[in-house]
Amino acid sequence: MKDLERNSGKSGQNKPQKADSASAQQVLPQAQFVTITEEEAGQRIDNYLLRVCKGVPKSHVYRILRSGEVRVNKGRIDQLYRLNAGDLVRLPPIRIAEKQEAVVPAAEFPVIFEDAHLLVIDKPCGVAVHGGSGVSFGVIEQLRAARPDAKFLELVHRLDRETSGLLLIAKKRTALTSLHDQMRDGLTDKRYLTLAVGDWKNQRQHVKLALHKYTLPDGERRVRVQADGQASHTVFSLLKKFDGYALLEAELKTGRTHQIRVHLASSGFPIAGDDKYGDFTLNKALQKATETRGALKRMFLHAHQITFTHPETGKPMTLNAPLAAECQRFLVSLGKPLN
Repeated sequence: MKDLERNSGKSGQNKPQKADSASAQQVLPQAQFVTITEEEAGQRIDNYLLRVCKGVPKSHVYRILRSGEVRVNKGRIDQLYRLNAGDLVRLPPIRIAEKQEAVVPAAEFPVIFEDAHLLVIDKPCGVAVHGGSGVSFGVIEQLRAARPDAKFLELVHRLDRETSGLLLIAKKRTALTSLHDQMRDGLTDKRYLTLAVGDWKNQRQHVKLALHKYTLPDGERRVRVQADGQASHTVFSLLKKFDGYALLEAELKTGRTHQIRVHLASSGFPIAGDDKYGDFTLNKALQKATETRGALKRMFLHAHQITFTHPETGKPMTLNAPLAAECQRFLVSLGKPLN
């Protein structure tokens, strides 16, 4: 079972046998025994199984947990059990559908900060952070391909495909856990630069609108303002006003999907170039330069600053990524700010 041997520590002597090519399936005729490494420690057993048992339906993973077929140190555990280094995990025989793995092109991205615990990059617009939803690969898969010797690379958080800027990747599980805890407890400070369409008035404005996630028939995720949705809070500060536009800094107090985009659109100030919640007629016009301004062929949203506590040293860190060049050029083309 290649996934198990690649992602886990020591495995037992029982090797998986490939079924014949007509069935395109892999059968594990006997139980596998895997020893948990330091890097794998700390995660829940259900999340561990979902990661290493690629191709196995989620419902089946939870069924073998409930039935006691998965054991740790010869004892039964529930799905909430957190793995410790040295744990011996018994994996029952599982039939896994084999999939043709897409070739992932290796790629590196502009590095803002890197040490033994953390990698922070400046993600370009148009690149997904991970594969899925019609995207075969993203930043994390490309980084793993570029760094085959890296033992651990995991996304700390996400950015929309159309958003550029700071993206944190953990190089150790302890770093991932620490940063997740900080984000959950509201101890990080994430700020974005965005260009809102309209005559923005206030120097500083709080938007508190509950957000509800839903899925379109084609599987695409969307978000709308809904009274019984998740509490969401963004603080917008006016940096510069232009004729018909406002450059804002958005400070996230909560981290909901599409939060900045929906908060601005629902307030009557959609983000320039936003193809999901924006002014579609204007967006189309913006793609072509005119005599008075340049072209904008992307959503104007950039993660420009993040503050957090380093997971190992305990020291506060503030990192910045300069506004993407194409966004900077568009601002310049708008001329002198009104304020």
